[in-house]
Amino acid sequence: MTTDTNPIAMAAITSVGAAGMPRHHFAIFAALFVFLIAAPFLLYPIFVMKVLCFALFACAFNLLLGYGGLLSFGHAAYFGMASYVSAHAAKVWGLTPELAIIAGTLVAAVLGLAIGSLAIRRHGIYFAMVTLAFAQMIYFFSLQAAFTGGEDGIQAVPRGHLFGLIDLRSSEVLYFFVLAIFFAGILLIYRIIHSPFGQVLKAIRENEPRAISLGYRVNRYKLAVFVLSATLAGVAGATKAIVFQLASLTDVYWTMSGEVVLMTLLGGMGTVFGPIVGAAVIVTMQNYLATFGDWVTIGQGIIFVVAVLLFREGIVGVLAKWIRKSL
Repeated sequence: MTTDTNPIAMAAITSVGAAGMPRHHFAIFAALFVFLIAAPFLLYPIFVMKVLCFALFACAFNLLLGYGGLLSFGHAAYFGMASYVSAHAAKVWGLTPELAIIAGTLVAAVLGLAIGSLAIRRHGIYFAMVTLAFAQMIYFFSLQAAFTGGEDGIQAVPRGHLFGLIDLRSSEVLYFFVLAIFFAGILLIYRIIHSPFGQVLKAIRENEPRAISLGYRVNRYKLAVFVLSATLAGVAGATKAIVFQLASLTDVYWTMSGEVVLMTLLGGMGTVFGPIVGAAVIVTMQNYLATFGDWVTIGQGIIFVVAVLLFREGIVGVLAKWIRKSL
């Protein structure tokens, strides 16, 4: 494979710390951790937990699009189905929150494996349309299935006791559980991106025929990253159900897939921290501009158009170019 002469990449290589992580990445993670520790004392905890859930969702999607080069219009299927299963497991089966989240995540992983096995046989827009078609099938299944509650969804989901010991009914206590899930998720994604597996994904994204000529089984890598992305999206959806004590059709509707695409592109596709920023911007708009009704959606569209025209690399992508460091 070719030698990377990108000045941003070279700057990152020359500033790697002892642990193998660039020092500026370590500093950003540390600053983010400190901020999030203090956040529930400065902001409404439920709002911050919503940002964390959607930030993890966007990071999971970015793993597929930004590093795998695969555009999916159906990621709401994994987010929403994990939400339903987690809510059902906690309310009907009486599972503890961590087991309910694991149950939802496993279903998302299996669903990702089934859909991914078929979708990766197509390329480009055909791949995107296949994922959208399967997502719509999941939506109509959720609308008709008995356990999902139809249009009413699954409401009043108990938060329960973590490991049967820690009461999560308090939003402040629940917040730190969600924070732990969020950081575990993004650190896992970071490790995947910077592993040999992640480097092969980038090679496939940049030049698939050459990766094939080098002997890589491209479809296996595509399927692996598809399943990983679906699984992490499931973690976000399952956690969201516990936080809001609700799983609804909104979680599996096609607009949810559109929102995660918007978050990723707005923050910066193919960057580590871009999806987090994009998710924070979109969720903040939805939360604080909710009184404007449909105008919020119009505002999102305007921001997206401006970002595409002026900041094609996204907010974090442009910032990375300015400071000449990878973000």
